[in-house]
Amino acid sequence: MNPTQLPPSRLRSIDTLRGFDMLMISGAGSFIYLLHGKTNLAWVDGLALQFEHPAWNGFTFYDFIFPLFLFIAGLSIPFSLAKGLGQGLSKSALYRKAFVRMLILIGLGILDKNAPVPFLDWSQIRFVGVLQRIGFAGFVVTILYLNSTTRSRILWVAGILLFYYAAMYLVPVPGYGAGDLSFEGNLNGWIDRTFLPGRLLQKTYDENGIFTQFPALCLTILGTLAADTFRDESLSDRIKFRNLILSGAGCLGIGLLWGLHFPINKHLWSSSFIMLTGGMAFLSIAVFYWIIDILKYQKWTFFFVVIGMNSLTIYMTYRFIDFGYTSRLLFEGFYVNSPEKWHPVFESIGALVIVWVFLYTLYRLKIFFKV
Repeated sequence: MNPTQLPPSRLRSIDTLRGFDMLMISGAGSFIYLLHGKTNLAWVDGLALQFEHPAWNGFTFYDFIFPLFLFIAGLSIPFSLAKGLGQGLSKSALYRKAFVRMLILIGLGILDKNAPVPFLDWSQIRFVGVLQRIGFAGFVVTILYLNSTTRSRILWVAGILLFYYAAMYLVPVPGYGAGDLSFEGNLNGWIDRTFLPGRLLQKTYDENGIFTQFPALCLTILGTLAADTFRDESLSDRIKFRNLILSGAGCLGIGLLWGLHFPINKHLWSSSFIMLTGGMAFLSIAVFYWIIDILKYQKWTFFFVVIGMNSLTIYMTYRFIDFGYTSRLLFEGFYVNSPEKWHPVFESIGALVIVWVFLYTLYRLKIFFKV
């Protein structure tokens, strides 16, 4: 795929999927989890448990939410770069733009994970997190995309995941030896304790730490491969859909088979976990593309597009505004006489309503905060 090839018109399916993902991050996931034990319906309890992360090995739907966002970030990069090149920007200018974006996201990420930031005690600052990971991946993949082909990016993904796999099993950890994938003895933990300053989220390691940056990066690369499919004007819509489905099924199969030896584990960002969630991401964008951009069933997407167009805004706003408190002030009078166990559920619904109205107001005013 030639990076200078002009992109097609904006795909509503991408904005809708991004909005769906951010909805899960910004309250819908918590709302569904709060339903556990409330309805006496087994299927509701089963669904609710899909929104709790496993203690270690294993997989739930909630584990998919952040990987999906990394994939969508990669999906957007080729369209953004093509637009920049079409405006006459040089590669070096695009590198600088991606680098500045990375620094801003790192700064926002540190603020998000540490506010109020303990400036006088750096040992208590957590330096890694969600936004930092997105910024790093965006910068590296920008360089990679502007200087590589689709085939070479596939090889990059394979090489990184195989290298990570080999390192986790073959590099000995002092006091534990090689191949220890336990909470205490894994290689990621030793690297974080040895080289990562500040506070580690899990004390002995940080799930968004140094070494896990590399397998996580592969999700963003996989996103660019999906974008290559969308941007190939020689393909019909149905062929694009087919290719996305085949890519998703292939990644999913590899992930499940790999998981028989290298366990599917979000905490370790294991290679099997990357392939599993990458496959799910391909399948997700394929389904959204089929329904929204091919069949043209689009009216229902507006709710999600409003969220997706200001994803960074809602992510940061949730850190500094207590929407639950506002929800109680506005809506508690409606549900105060209901069973007390339902109060958190109603409060969560109210918070989601407030969040969406806030984002809708920004949408109507054409205010979009982007980095």
